[in-house]
Amino acid sequence: MNEIKYEMIIYWSKQDSSYIVEVPELPGCMADGESYQAAVKNAELVIREWIETAQELGRPIPEPRGRLTYA
Repeated sequence: MNEIKYEMIIYWSKQDSSYIVEVPELPGCMADGESYQAAVKNAELVIREWIETAQELGRPIPEPRGRLTYA
């Protein structure tokens, strides 16, 4: 997988003093970073690791759905 196509939700956490990235399509998939760019880079790594682990365990890997809608 070269390009990450999963939606990422990125926000600043004052409590953690870092940017947080959540990947809602992959349960439990999150990352953080001191800068926005570092957080996204870390999230891309964690997404790849999440997928590799799911493959090793024989678990289904959700297809990216594109933009999700939130209220």
